[in-house]
Amino acid sequence: MMKKRKSLVERSTRETQIRVELNVDGNGTYEIETGIPFFNHMLELFAKHSLFDLKLEALGDLAVDYHHTVEDVGLALGDALNEALGERRGIERYGFSLMPMDETLSRVALDLGGRPYLVMQMANKKKKILNFDLSLLGEFLRAFVTQARMNLHICQLYGTDAHHAYESVFKGLARAMKTACLHDPRVKGVPSSKGVL
Repeated sequence: MMKKRKSLVERSTRETQIRVELNVDGNGTYEIETGIPFFNHMLELFAKHSLFDLKLEALGDLAVDYHHTVEDVGLALGDALNEALGERRGIERYGFSLMPMDETLSRVALDLGGRPYLVMQMANKKKKILNFDLSLLGEFLRAFVTQARMNLHICQLYGTDAHHAYESVFKGLARAMKTACLHDPRVKGVPSSKGVL
């Protein structure tokens, strides 16, 4: 019988207080509140399309800037994923998605092999959606991959609408993550010829 892949992470600093409950083997239910509506939307897409159950609450110094909250959510969510996956025995390890969203197309590939690295190329160069600085999503992803011990390559290939561009990225990340976390009973131990991740 496979061990339940769940985690609870709490992160508290002078700038943010964050609580994350994650179930990798869920059905895509979520309760997310960061105080930043567009960021909530991206995280909801991630939970829904990865089939992760995610409860996330973040209180941050939003009157100062959104940066601390967005980055710290990435750190906490990465910690939660790393904890839930444990030794990563029996997982597929790799995931890939080619995700359309109307006029936009994004390619996402990832490796849960333990070595953090982020490559992010966005064809859409728009800077903001309402008052949300879109560069913060890069900060979120950098923090997430570091704590999750994940190699992530994102290439948003084309698309004129910024909302569609980032929606295709987060949906693509979710689908790639869903594949990479799948448990394959044929995989004995960790999925590496080294015997360790």
